[in-house]
Amino acid sequence: MSENEEISDEAFWKGKLRKHWKTLVVMIVAVICAFVGLLLVLIWFIETSPIGYQGAATFDQWKLDWVVGFIILIILWDLLFVGVPSALFFGVGGYLWWRRLPEEEKQEFKDREKKSKKRKAQTWGGGGGFNFFMFIAYCIYIAVDGNYNTPFGLRSYTYWIASWFLTFMWILIIFGIPIGIILLIVYLTKWRKK
Repeated sequence: MSENEEISDEAFWKGKLRKHWKTLVVMIVAVICAFVGLLLVLIWFIETSPIGYQGAATFDQWKLDWVVGFIILIILWDLLFVGVPSALFFGVGGYLWWRRLPEEEKQEFKDREKKSKKRKAQTWGGGGGFNFFMFIAYCIYIAVDGNYNTPFGLRSYTYWIASWFLTFMWILIIFGIPIGIILLIVYLTKWRKK
């Protein structure tokens, strides 16, 4: 066993953080600045956007159309003003930091990365893509129902909640029935033989 494998992950990273504490401080300050920048862009967008009447609209005046447009525009503005500069800063800074590392230390990081990739491949659990898919399906259902541009205050809250459940029901019907048929076929042809 090499010396690199004998050191626990916690001890390895504590040692590296002690050795590169200046880089860590710069990264923490940059992350704090990026977070503050995100908040400032959000406040600026709320106060200047025609969506929501420059922040003067009440909740009952909001529409699903506004929610979708607001989310898309805030993501684009945050990417433009914060995301791209942050990516450039961390990309160029990380590259310069990596170039200055001695070869032995680079090899230690590479060995740790290989070891952690093996572990990650075994313990990966999945993501949260269902929530995004459900939101898109909900928007489609509301649009088909003819209420995409209807202010929230013109419909009762039970309509919006019932629409969510109906959207979920349609997802189960559209995807559940074919999946159930496929699983039944697979069971009868392959799993049953085992």
